[in-house]
Amino acid sequence: MRSAEPAHDAAALWDISTPARPGRLPGVSMAGFRALTADHVDLDVVPYPAVTVAFDIGDGPIAVADGTGRRQRGSLVVGLAPSGVRGNGRDIECLQVRLSPVVAHAVFGASAELGGRVVSLDDLWGRDVARIEEQLHAARSWDDRFAIAEAALARRHEAGRTVDPEVAFVWGQLVRNRGGVRVERLAAEVGWSRKRLWARFRSQVGLTPKRAAQLVRFDHAAHRLAAGHRAALVAAEIGYADQSHLHRDVLAFAGATPTAVAVAPWLAVDDIAWAAPAYLSSS
Repeated sequence: MRSAEPAHDAAALWDISTPARPGRLPGVSMAGFRALTADHVDLDVVPYPAVTVAFDIGDGPIAVADGTGRRQRGSLVVGLAPSGVRGNGRDIECLQVRLSPVVAHAVFGASAELGGRVVSLDDLWGRDVARIEEQLHAARSWDDRFAIAEAALARRHEAGRTVDPEVAFVWGQLVRNRGGVRVERLAAEVGWSRKRLWARFRSQVGLTPKRAAQLVRFDHAAHRLAAGHRAALVAAEIGYADQSHLHRDVLAFAGATPTAVAVAPWLAVDDIAWAAPAYLSSS
Protein backbone atom coordinates (compact mmCIF):
# COMPACT_ATOMS: atom_id res chain seq x y z
CA MET A 1 0.00 0.00 0.00
CA ARG A 2 1.09 3.59 -0.43
CA SER A 3 -0.14 6.59 1.51
CA ALA A 4 -1.80 9.55 -0.17
CA GLU A 5 0.57 12.10 1.38
CA PRO A 6 3.41 13.84 -0.49
CA ALA A 7 6.43 11.59 -1.03
CA HIS A 8 8.77 13.57 1.22
CA ASP A 9 6.33 13.18 4.12
CA ALA A 10 5.72 9.46 3.63
CA ALA A 11 8.46 8.23 5.95
CA ALA A 12 7.25 10.55 8.70
CA LEU A 13 3.75 9.05 8.55
CA TRP A 14 4.73 5.54 9.58
CA ASP A 15 6.62 3.68 12.27
CA ILE A 16 7.86 0.63 10.36
CA SER A 17 9.19 -2.52 12.03
CA THR A 18 10.86 -5.47 10.35
CA PRO A 19 11.94 -8.89 11.71
CA ALA A 20 15.29 -9.00 13.47
CA ARG A 21 16.19 -12.23 11.68
CA PRO A 22 15.15 -14.02 8.48
CA GLY A 23 12.01 -16.10 8.72
CA ARG A 24 11.94 -19.86 8.50
CA LEU A 25 9.30 -20.02 5.77
CA PRO A 26 10.75 -19.37 2.28
CA GLY A 27 8.86 -16.98 0.08
CA VAL A 28 7.47 -14.90 2.96
CA SER A 29 8.31 -11.34 4.07
CA MET A 30 6.80 -9.43 6.99
CA ALA A 31 6.65 -5.84 8.20
CA GLY A 32 4.76 -4.00 10.93
CA PHE A 33 3.14 -0.61 10.32
CA ARG A 34 1.84 1.92 12.82
CA ALA A 35 0.47 5.26 11.69
CA LEU A 36 2.10 8.18 13.51
CA THR A 37 -0.96 10.33 13.03
CA ALA A 38 -4.41 10.02 14.55
CA ASP A 39 -5.87 11.66 11.44
CA HIS A 40 -7.81 9.73 8.84
CA VAL A 41 -5.43 8.08 6.37
CA ASP A 42 -6.36 7.15 2.79
CA LEU A 43 -4.37 4.44 1.04
CA ASP A 44 -4.03 3.39 -2.58
CA VAL A 45 -3.16 -0.27 -3.01
CA VAL A 46 -0.39 -0.68 -5.58
CA PRO A 47 -0.13 -4.15 -7.15
CA TYR A 48 2.87 -6.28 -6.19
CA PRO A 49 3.98 -9.70 -7.45
CA ALA A 50 2.90 -11.19 -4.14
CA VAL A 51 -0.24 -12.03 -2.19
CA THR A 52 -0.56 -9.59 0.71
CA VAL A 53 -2.09 -10.37 4.09
CA ALA A 54 -2.91 -7.57 6.52
CA PHE A 55 -3.54 -8.56 10.13
CA ASP A 56 -5.48 -5.60 11.50
CA ILE A 57 -4.41 -4.93 15.10
CA GLY A 58 -5.15 -1.21 15.41
CA ASP A 59 -7.79 0.57 17.47
CA GLY A 60 -9.79 1.46 14.38
CA PRO A 61 -10.48 -1.16 11.69
CA ILE A 62 -8.97 -0.79 8.25
CA ALA A 63 -11.65 -0.51 5.57
CA VAL A 64 -10.76 -1.58 2.03
CA ALA A 65 -12.85 -1.25 -1.12
CA ASP A 66 -11.99 -3.04 -4.34
CA GLY A 67 -12.58 -1.86 -7.89
CA THR A 68 -16.19 -3.08 -7.82
CA GLY A 69 -17.02 -1.07 -4.71
CA ARG A 70 -17.20 -4.09 -2.37
CA ARG A 71 -15.85 -3.25 1.08
CA GLN A 72 -13.98 -5.39 3.58
CA ARG A 73 -13.09 -4.46 7.15
CA GLY A 74 -10.46 -5.86 9.45
CA SER A 75 -7.86 -8.48 8.54
CA LEU A 76 -7.82 -9.27 4.84
CA VAL A 77 -5.99 -10.76 1.89
CA VAL A 78 -5.17 -8.84 -1.28
CA GLY A 79 -4.67 -11.13 -4.26
CA LEU A 80 -2.37 -10.55 -7.20
CA ALA A 81 -2.88 -7.52 -9.44
CA PRO A 82 -5.99 -5.89 -7.94
CA SER A 83 -7.32 -2.79 -9.64
CA GLY A 84 -8.94 0.24 -8.08
CA VAL A 85 -8.35 -0.93 -4.51
CA ARG A 86 -8.39 1.76 -1.82
CA GLY A 87 -8.13 1.54 1.95
CA ASN A 88 -8.69 4.00 4.77
CA GLY A 89 -8.83 4.23 8.53
CA ARG A 90 -7.66 5.93 11.73
CA ASP A 91 -5.08 4.77 14.26
CA ILE A 92 -3.89 2.19 11.76
CA GLU A 93 -1.67 -0.58 13.06
CA CYS A 94 -1.22 -3.76 11.12
CA LEU A 95 1.15 -6.61 10.43
CA GLN A 96 1.56 -7.10 6.71
CA VAL A 97 2.80 -10.29 5.12
CA ARG A 98 3.80 -10.69 1.50
CA LEU A 99 3.77 -14.23 0.19
CA SER A 100 5.05 -15.66 -3.03
CA PRO A 101 1.97 -16.96 -4.88
CA VAL A 102 3.65 -20.37 -4.81
CA VAL A 103 3.48 -20.29 -0.99
CA ALA A 104 0.09 -18.57 -0.89
CA HIS A 105 -1.52 -21.45 -2.79
CA ALA A 106 -0.79 -23.83 0.09
CA VAL A 107 -1.47 -21.29 2.84
CA PHE A 108 -4.92 -20.27 1.60
CA GLY A 109 -6.05 -23.25 -0.43
CA ALA A 110 -7.13 -20.85 -3.17
CA SER A 111 -5.39 -18.97 -5.94
CA ALA A 112 -7.65 -18.30 -8.90
CA GLU A 113 -10.25 -17.04 -6.43
CA LEU A 114 -7.77 -14.46 -5.10
CA GLY A 115 -6.60 -13.08 -8.44
CA GLY A 116 -7.32 -9.34 -8.49
CA ARG A 117 -9.56 -9.50 -5.40
CA VAL A 118 -9.65 -8.41 -1.79
CA VAL A 119 -10.98 -11.13 0.51
CA SER A 120 -11.72 -11.11 4.23
CA LEU A 121 -9.26 -13.35 6.07
CA ASP A 122 -12.24 -14.69 8.06
CA ASP A 123 -13.63 -16.15 4.83
CA LEU A 124 -10.44 -18.16 4.33
CA TRP A 125 -9.38 -19.09 7.88
CA GLY A 126 -12.61 -18.85 9.84
CA ARG A 127 -12.44 -18.77 13.64
CA ASP A 128 -8.64 -19.01 13.69
CA VAL A 129 -8.43 -15.34 12.70
CA ALA A 130 -9.92 -14.03 15.95
CA ARG A 131 -7.54 -16.19 17.99
CA ILE A 132 -4.50 -15.01 16.02
CA GLU A 133 -5.58 -11.37 16.33
CA GLU A 134 -5.92 -11.76 20.10
CA GLN A 135 -2.39 -13.19 20.28
CA LEU A 136 -1.03 -10.35 18.17
CA HIS A 137 -2.73 -7.75 20.37
CA ALA A 138 -1.30 -9.35 23.52
CA ALA A 139 2.25 -9.69 22.15
CA ARG A 140 4.86 -7.48 23.82
CA SER A 141 6.99 -6.76 20.75
CA TRP A 142 6.91 -6.79 16.98
CA ASP A 143 9.30 -9.74 16.93
CA ASP A 144 6.80 -11.67 19.06
CA ARG A 145 4.09 -10.69 16.59
CA PHE A 146 6.19 -11.82 13.64
CA ALA A 147 6.75 -15.17 15.34
CA ILE A 148 3.00 -15.60 15.94
CA ALA A 149 2.15 -14.80 12.32
CA GLU A 150 4.91 -17.05 11.00
CA ALA A 151 3.70 -19.97 13.11
CA ALA A 152 0.15 -19.52 11.81
CA LEU A 153 1.35 -19.40 8.21
CA ALA A 154 3.65 -22.39 8.68
CA ARG A 155 0.80 -24.54 10.04
CA ARG A 156 -1.36 -23.69 7.05
CA HIS A 157 1.50 -24.20 4.62
CA GLU A 158 2.37 -27.62 6.03
CA ALA A 159 -1.23 -28.78 5.81
CA GLY A 160 -1.88 -27.24 2.38
CA ARG A 161 -1.46 -28.56 -1.12
CA THR A 162 1.70 -27.43 -2.89
CA VAL A 163 1.71 -26.16 -6.46
CA ASP A 164 2.99 -28.31 -9.30
CA PRO A 165 6.82 -28.26 -9.54
CA GLU A 166 6.43 -27.02 -13.10
CA VAL A 167 4.34 -24.05 -11.95
CA ALA A 168 6.87 -23.20 -9.23
CA PHE A 169 9.68 -23.38 -11.80
CA VAL A 170 7.88 -21.06 -14.22
CA TRP A 171 7.12 -18.52 -11.47
CA GLY A 172 10.77 -18.59 -10.42
CA GLN A 173 11.91 -17.99 -13.98
CA LEU A 174 9.52 -15.07 -14.41
CA VAL A 175 10.88 -13.48 -11.24
CA ARG A 176 14.55 -14.11 -12.03
CA ASN A 177 14.13 -12.70 -15.53
CA ARG A 178 11.97 -9.78 -14.30
CA GLY A 179 9.17 -10.88 -16.57
CA GLY A 180 11.37 -10.81 -19.67
CA VAL A 181 11.06 -14.42 -20.79
CA ARG A 182 8.78 -16.06 -23.35
CA VAL A 183 6.09 -18.27 -21.85
CA GLU A 184 6.31 -20.68 -24.80
CA ARG A 185 9.97 -21.31 -23.98
CA LEU A 186 9.12 -22.02 -20.35
CA ALA A 187 6.36 -24.42 -21.39
CA ALA A 188 8.86 -26.28 -23.54
CA GLU A 189 11.38 -26.41 -20.67
CA VAL A 190 8.89 -28.10 -18.34
CA GLY A 191 7.57 -30.37 -21.09
CA TRP A 192 4.05 -29.00 -21.10
CA SER A 193 1.91 -27.61 -23.88
CA ARG A 194 1.24 -23.89 -23.78
CA LYS A 195 -2.43 -24.61 -23.09
CA ARG A 196 -1.66 -26.90 -20.14
CA LEU A 197 0.79 -24.41 -18.61
CA TRP A 198 -1.72 -21.58 -19.03
CA ALA A 199 -4.48 -23.54 -17.27
CA ARG A 200 -2.41 -24.98 -14.41
CA PHE A 201 -0.55 -21.75 -13.74
CA ARG A 202 -3.71 -19.68 -13.62
CA SER A 203 -5.52 -22.12 -11.33
CA GLN A 204 -2.60 -22.27 -8.88
CA VAL A 205 -1.13 -18.76 -9.06
CA GLY A 206 -4.23 -16.72 -9.85
CA LEU A 207 -3.00 -15.08 -13.06
CA THR A 208 -2.01 -16.31 -16.48
CA PRO A 209 1.76 -16.61 -17.06
CA LYS A 210 1.67 -13.60 -19.39
CA ARG A 211 -0.15 -11.41 -16.87
CA ALA A 212 2.20 -12.58 -14.11
CA ALA A 213 5.20 -11.63 -16.26
CA GLN A 214 3.71 -8.18 -16.85
CA LEU A 215 3.15 -7.74 -13.11
CA VAL A 216 6.74 -8.68 -12.25
CA ARG A 217 8.05 -6.32 -14.91
CA PHE A 218 5.76 -3.51 -13.74
CA ASP A 219 6.98 -3.90 -10.15
CA HIS A 220 10.59 -3.57 -11.24
CA ALA A 221 9.76 -0.57 -13.41
CA ALA A 222 7.85 1.15 -10.59
CA HIS A 223 10.81 0.89 -8.24
CA ARG A 224 13.21 2.15 -10.91
CA LEU A 225 10.95 5.13 -11.52
CA ALA A 226 10.74 5.81 -7.78
CA ALA A 227 14.54 5.72 -7.61
CA GLY A 228 14.63 8.69 -9.99
CA HIS A 229 15.33 7.05 -13.33
CA ARG A 230 13.75 8.57 -16.43
CA ALA A 231 10.86 6.66 -17.98
CA ALA A 232 12.63 6.29 -21.33
CA LEU A 233 15.67 4.74 -19.64
CA VAL A 234 13.53 2.43 -17.52
CA ALA A 235 11.63 1.25 -20.59
CA ALA A 236 14.86 0.47 -22.43
CA GLU A 237 16.55 -1.25 -19.48
CA ILE A 238 13.63 -3.48 -18.55
CA GLY A 239 12.78 -4.56 -22.07
CA TYR A 240 9.65 -2.62 -23.01
CA ALA A 241 9.27 -2.15 -26.74
CA ASP A 242 9.17 1.61 -26.17
CA GLN A 243 8.17 4.21 -23.60
CA SER A 244 4.51 4.07 -24.63
CA HIS A 245 4.36 0.40 -23.68
CA LEU A 246 5.79 1.25 -20.25
CA HIS A 247 3.18 4.00 -19.90
CA ARG A 248 0.39 1.56 -20.82
CA ASP A 249 1.47 -1.09 -18.30
CA VAL A 250 1.97 1.40 -15.47
CA LEU A 251 -1.43 2.93 -16.14
CA ALA A 252 -3.07 -0.51 -16.29
CA PHE A 253 -1.60 -1.72 -13.00
CA ALA A 254 -1.29 1.46 -10.94
CA GLY A 255 -4.01 3.63 -12.44
CA ALA A 256 -1.45 6.43 -12.75
CA THR A 257 1.15 7.69 -15.20
CA PRO A 258 4.88 6.85 -14.83
CA THR A 259 5.43 10.45 -13.69
CA ALA A 260 2.93 10.01 -10.86
CA VAL A 261 4.30 6.60 -9.91
CA ALA A 262 7.82 8.07 -9.72
CA VAL A 263 6.72 10.19 -6.74
CA ALA A 264 4.28 7.68 -5.23
CA PRO A 265 4.63 8.21 -1.48
CA TRP A 266 4.51 4.56 -0.48
CA LEU A 267 7.33 3.63 -2.84
CA ALA A 268 9.45 6.12 -0.91
CA VAL A 269 9.29 3.83 2.14
CA ASP A 270 8.81 0.50 0.35
CA ASP A 271 12.47 -0.45 0.57
CA ILE A 272 12.44 0.24 4.31
CA ALA A 273 9.71 -2.30 4.94
CA TRP A 274 10.70 -4.82 2.29
CA ALA A 275 14.47 -4.54 1.99
CA ALA A 276 14.83 -8.29 1.39
CA PRO A 277 11.81 -9.33 -0.69
CA ALA A 278 11.68 -13.03 0.19
CA TYR A 279 8.12 -13.08 -1.14
CA LEU A 280 9.54 -13.09 -4.66
CA SER A 281 11.16 -16.44 -4.00
CA SER A 282 9.91 -19.35 -6.06
CA SER A 283 9.83 -21.49 -2.92
